[in-house]
Amino acid sequence: ILNYDIMARFRRRTCIILLLFILFICSIMMALKTLRPDRAGFGDPFGLGLLPELQQRTVLLDSKQNSLNRVQGDPVTRVSNLHSVAVNTMKASVPPVNKLEEELSSPNYNFHIFYYTWYGNPQFDGKYIHWNHPLLPHWDPKIANNYPKGRHNPPEDIGANFYPELGSYSSKDRTVIEAHMKQMRSASTGVIVLSWYPPGMADENGEPTDDLVPVILDYAHKYNLKVEFHIEPYKDRDDRSMYHNVKYIIDKYGSHPAFYRHKTSTGRLLPMFYVYDSYVTIPEIWANLLTVSGSQSIRNTPYDALFIALLVEERHKHDIHRSGFDGMYTYFATNGFSYGSSHHNWASLKAFCDSNNLMFIPSVGPGYIDTSIRPWNNHNTRNRVNGKYYETAFSAALLVRPEIISITSFNEWHEGTQIEKAVPKRTGQVVYLDYKPHKPNVYLELTQKWSEKYRKEQEQWLM
Repeated sequence: ILNYDIMARFRRRTCIILLLFILFICSIMMALKTLRPDRAGFGDPFGLGLLPELQQRTVLLDSKQNSLNRVQGDPVTRVSNLHSVAVNTMKASVPPVNKLEEELSSPNYNFHIFYYTWYGNPQFDGKYIHWNHPLLPHWDPKIANNYPKGRHNPPEDIGANFYPELGSYSSKDRTVIEAHMKQMRSASTGVIVLSWYPPGMADENGEPTDDLVPVILDYAHKYNLKVEFHIEPYKDRDDRSMYHNVKYIIDKYGSHPAFYRHKTSTGRLLPMFYVYDSYVTIPEIWANLLTVSGSQSIRNTPYDALFIALLVEERHKHDIHRSGFDGMYTYFATNGFSYGSSHHNWASLKAFCDSNNLMFIPSVGPGYIDTSIRPWNNHNTRNRVNGKYYETAFSAALLVRPEIISITSFNEWHEGTQIEKAVPKRTGQVVYLDYKPHKPNVYLELTQKWSEKYRKEQEQWLM
């Protein structure tokens, strides 16, 4: 009888414990269900589907998060832009497309790609712009006399060695803008580095394009891309004009959800500006703007930002440091053309930047050919070798473990650095180069491939 009572009590106690355990598990499951998004599929990393802008393919341990914030700025940028949406009334006029996240590769916000909106045609602009680029003479008259003069005559004859799948398009054509955004997103790039001149200004062969910026931002947002500005060397660019132009950009566009901000190693969220041909301005002028003690200092103001200088010659690295820039990029897609664009110099440049708290952003490109506008410049041509040149450049960039990689370019057709879709074309005496034996999207696919490789290697760098 005693044994029977003991066993009965044991069974009752066991049943009660089991019931409490089941209730505990059920409550946990209910709590998780309230947190988990309905659309997250089986196997999705928990919580990453909460918002489209927070999706990413890799999940790192919490212990690595501080390092990740410095090396991989995209999650922070996305969170800051969500905050911008909440606190600003400015809204994108182009609504996001729900299915894009499933159809396209996730954007890599550490892949920055140079983008040009200076093209025009009669339908949208009343005339051809940039496609009719003049043939530029050599600076030595004796050499210049050996080459043709004049300008190109679109649409069959354009200022490029390749021919775009979209034809001699206008950068104002919204179907073209959307096609470009989709191509850049399919390549898994994340940040568009938009060539920019102040309002009313343009390069010598173009027309002002600042009015197009809101449209670019809207379509970029539709594809979860971000936009930053590549400030071109406009007339009389100096510390004062740069201060006013940076203020203009941030005041006018800084509240847009597609406006790019980067998280620094100190935790600040700052816009980023690439400054082309920065070396033509002396360090003392830049220091007025970019150092705390400068007479036009932008530091620790609402318009503070990360400023990235162009490095061409080796000596420029010291000038960049003295000027107060936050980093350097190499831009040119011609390995061996300049000190900065030579792959074998990237390791020493990265070491210099690391020791001086600067960002090093190598620029990779698929090749280079500009003989359609500089017929005397054959020696700087870099054959694409069916994509091998591009992959070699990516491989060299990954070896130095950069925080950001820039791509030259999406659509700089004049210099043949584009990864935009190109097609075979023959017209009259002109035979354009093409991407055969590959398809028109081969360089978009290669970019996507290396974007994924970069993500995976980044994860290893943090371990």
